[in-house]
Amino acid sequence: MSNTEVTPIMQRVRHEFRARHVQLLAREQISPGFIRLTLGGPELEGFVSAGFDDHTKLILPQAGLEKPNLPQMVDGRPHIDGERPTMRDYTPLNYDAARNTLQMEFAEHGTGPAVEWARTAPIGQWLGLAGPRGSLVVPADLDWHVLLGDESAMPAMERRLAELPAGSRAIVRVQISNPADQRAWASAAALDLQWVTSLADAADVLELPAGDGFIWASGENRAMADLRQRILAKPGANRRRMRIASYWKQGEAAHHEELNAND
Repeated sequence: MSNTEVTPIMQRVRHEFRARHVQLLAREQISPGFIRLTLGGPELEGFVSAGFDDHTKLILPQAGLEKPNLPQMVDGRPHIDGERPTMRDYTPLNYDAARNTLQMEFAEHGTGPAVEWARTAPIGQWLGLAGPRGSLVVPADLDWHVLLGDESAMPAMERRLAELPAGSRAIVRVQISNPADQRAWASAAALDLQWVTSLADAADVLELPAGDGFIWASGENRAMADLRQRILAKPGANRRRMRIASYWKQGEAAHHEELNAND
């Protein structure tokens, strides 16, 4: 893989807009810093998420309503009648079409309405889900995959590792603040997984393998902008074979940004 290669491999897929009412079915504290919720209901039938780092919008119920008002398409854009509910983007982790259930994971670092809801909402409470409106699909049968990120990237990483086939190689570096939040991830791919205290330091010593591969990273905005420059400086890096996104930004709520401009 070289910086002069221009052939993109990512495929953008659009989905019909859907907003659904679902219920909170179960809550699991999977480690000190993470809660995993199971959501479900008949309206989940037909849920589609084609990309491992897709985002589904979680819609919390407005005060006084049993079920939140859901967005409807008006003139090609989602519109919500009445008070605008609290909405946040999360990665759909495990979708079970047979049971009409979907799992999502919440990092408990800091505070915010979505995390507080994840901690305290009663089982059975209604909420809304909207999307994904589209997916960016990266082939799984490449020679290698590099996955870099902080705690916010872990659900997407878990999804990707479950998708990768035997014969591929997965190089994963995760920056976490609490070693107790490490996971025993497995993959059919050959897995090189390290839990680190500095993603920048881990990226600096990372050597990109030969062959056909892809680099994916996500985390805090400024850290990801810095990481992108570190990766692009490496021999073999190609901006057409990487996706780096900001899942959150220090001091801001509901932030998401793509940092993959092909300049």
